[in-house]
Amino acid sequence: MTSMSRARVARRIAAGAAYGGGGVGLVGAATVGVVLAELRLARRQVGNGSSGRVPVADGLYGAGYDFPGEPPLRLMMLGDSTAAGQGVHRAGQTPGALLASGLSAVAERPVELRNVALPGAQSDDLDRQVGLVLADPSAVPDICVIMVGANDVTHRMPPTRSVRHLASAVRRLRTAGAEVVVGTCPDLGTIEPVQQPLRWLARRASRQLAAAQTIGVVEQGGRTVSLGDLLGPEFAANPRELFGPDNYHPSAEGYATAAMAVLPTVCAALGLWPAEEERPDLTRREGFLPVARAAAEAVDEAGTEVTAAMPTGPRGPWALLKRRRRRGVPEPGPVCEAVSEPASSAPPAPAGPPAPSAPWPDRQASA
Repeated sequence: MTSMSRARVARRIAAGAAYGGGGVGLVGAATVGVVLAELRLARRQVGNGSSGRVPVADGLYGAGYDFPGEPPLRLMMLGDSTAAGQGVHRAGQTPGALLASGLSAVAERPVELRNVALPGAQSDDLDRQVGLVLADPSAVPDICVIMVGANDVTHRMPPTRSVRHLASAVRRLRTAGAEVVVGTCPDLGTIEPVQQPLRWLARRASRQLAAAQTIGVVEQGGRTVSLGDLLGPEFAANPRELFGPDNYHPSAEGYATAAMAVLPTVCAALGLWPAEEERPDLTRREGFLPVARAAAEAVDEAGTEVTAAMPTGPRGPWALLKRRRRRGVPEPGPVCEAVSEPASSAPPAPAGPPAPSAPWPDRQASA
């Protein structure tokens, strides 16, 4: 699919999400049914060599940075198993821990991490997760990172509904005062148990959804980072390293690769990136584009950021497309008030006493 045709489909999906439409499909119904069956077959293989448990990484990172009288930055993770970190065994290997550690190093300030993501979640679970995030009005996070979409594709959620739930979550978080970064739907065409030509169909469906997600998020004041290519050429070239033991979820190396792509956008959203890097770099094919076109181009290169720019233009809202240089994420050090062992299937109890009005998430993995 060309960039222009993908942009048209993404715009139709986003428009349907905004105005209540529901008839825009990702691919034909028959092929979606076949893809779904194949992906479910792949999902049944999840667990071979993986317990399905998610390490709990909640806690304080960079506690050695001393800012008397200034609270830690608050980082919140929302979404599905990718945001939760399913597929690894240690808390420090989860994307939340890697981002918290990297953000702390850049800001030279402690970062408090909390994760409400739920393995198996679809975008309609974001309403519940945002409720947990905003339960205490006095503790609104500084930055929220959302990774969601893969389960929407495999469970055939209408893309307009998927984008509608995501856009609503971003709007609520932005209204509350939090910055929001969304890692868009990963490329399902790289999952090893899925064979050709169904890989191509899965890739097409997930990339169409990723582009539509970008439009919905940017129009609500959030930023997106493409994860599609992270689960494309790099994962396809090193599947044994970048996929975990279940060949479905990323490995520790895979999560580190994703965190390196997302970290610069997280820092930029908080005003922590050098000002000179905020200007478009023509040598990296950055610039201002209609939001639908920027969304379509972003899915073709991992780590591409899209954020709102000019309010409007001849073809609707405009966005800034950035291809930021990836930065390494430091190995997370000791974490205060965090459990580093894999959690059981029941909701975990935190090692330290949580804030009275901060409910802890249900960590039970979905089948």
